[in-house]
Amino acid sequence: MNSLPLRFPAILAGVLICLMSPASPAAELRALEVDRDTEINQYSLRSVTWFNASPEAMYKVLTDYDLFYKFTSAIVESRNTEQDEAGRPGYYTRMEGCVLMWCRSFIRIGHLTLDPSARIVANADPELSNFKKSRESWSLTKEGDGTLLVYEFEMVPDFWVPPVIGPFYIKRALQSGGEKAADRIEALAQANETADD
Repeated sequence: MNSLPLRFPAILAGVLICLMSPASPAAELRALEVDRDTEINQYSLRSVTWFNASPEAMYKVLTDYDLFYKFTSAIVESRNTEQDEAGRPGYYTRMEGCVLMWCRSFIRIGHLTLDPSARIVANADPELSNFKKSRESWSLTKEGDGTLLVYEFEMVPDFWVPPVIGPFYIKRALQSGGEKAADRIEALAQANETADD
């Protein structure tokens, strides 16, 4: 009972700091497209998002696979791995997802092709992954005080997908996951900028 008066000044100070801090605009999703090519069973996603963070800070976050589990709850484990025989940095992610009562764990292991602060391409090795194809790319361009990020993802699953309802759930998960991840990625990039100052 006596702890409330002692904690009140600290709580009040925290509220005042929040009110006086300039509001930083949230990530602005400008475009999001999700598609499926039924002939080859390929799912694709393309998004265009403006982030209130520098290309350098965004690049630092997007090449740090140790952080990827913070982007979305679908990724339950992620990390950077050793370089491959060509000297390219490696990555590992394990995702979990459910369609109705059907739940599955998916692994992607691959390498990164990097153009510092401008472009990142992640290709999964189909022999080590649960995907016949999994390719992601992030293109970063400075726009105003922030970064315009064009993200493209293509994947062909190497696992059984329940017919009819499965493709619907995959497309919906890609769309909602992309929308939710933007603010989390931006917060991590802004934290990097603050730490570098």
